[in-house]
Amino acid sequence: QVQVVESGGGSVRSGGSLTLTCVASGHIFSINGMGWYRQAPGKQRELVAVITSGGSTNYADSVKGRFTISRDNAKNAVYLQMNSLKPEDTAVYYCNAAIRGAAGQSNWYWGQGTQVTVSS
Repeated sequence: QVQVVESGGGSVRSGGSLTLTCVASGHIFSINGMGWYRQAPGKQRELVAVITSGGSTNYADSVKGRFTISRDNAKNAVYLQMNSLKPEDTAVYYCNAAIRGAAGQSNWYWGQGTQVTVSS
């Protein structure tokens, strides 16, 4: 059983900062790629940032220079540091991870999402 849980969302004013945390637990052999996605009301879910097992990162153009993704393999965790937040960053943020279980198979797992609200 593998579980992915996000935390750290909240309500902040424009220009503020938040750090999201995603922790995977269960029978995990390894975690490959990890990433953050978000979905605003009335919009499709979009990629925010991803980080590979080798540490390579990729960001959506809209968050480059403001958000930083990182991971701690020892803790099975991935983080998203969000600075200079804008109202357009308001969305439900989801953690996604490619996790290889004890049986050897790898599957994508999604967290339940955490709400980030940025006011003007």
